[in-house]
Amino acid sequence: MMQPDEQLRAATVLLVEDNPADQDLTRRALDRGVIHCDLRVASNGEEAMDYLLQREKFSTPASSPRPDLILLDLNMPRLDGKQVLKRMKADPNLDTIPVVVLTTSRQEEDVVRSYKLGCNSFIQKPIEVHAFVAALEQLGAYWLKLVVLPPHTGD
Repeated sequence: MMQPDEQLRAATVLLVEDNPADQDLTRRALDRGVIHCDLRVASNGEEAMDYLLQREKFSTPASSPRPDLILLDLNMPRLDGKQVLKRMKADPNLDTIPVVVLTTSRQEEDVVRSYKLGCNSFIQKPIEVHAFVAALEQLGAYWLKLVVLPPHTGD
């Protein structure tokens, strides 16, 4: 059962995306007021793991609140999205955080592999800006309003 203070708290969303234009577009789509969330951004897979494990510049809880939802790109330098997903789902402190793969990939093998690694949803990024914004609004409405997310523990 959700506590009253949880209803007022903005959901924390971690966007793991290396493309600055896609970061900005995602931020603008989520800022349209449909979904109230605290968007955090990691620019690559290594930075995402530092955020999730509260290392380096994310060593204080205020700089890295536990995400309620992760939007994960697959194709990134250093540590790709599949590697991030594999590490997350192997860690009992991170394995309950819902992960939505949000990628330009149209490869069937990426879809299958992502689900095998434990993603909760796989969304192909629409090419047109208005379609991308609409997809994010639907995604936010589903994951941040309709779905019951796992409680924060150990924070």
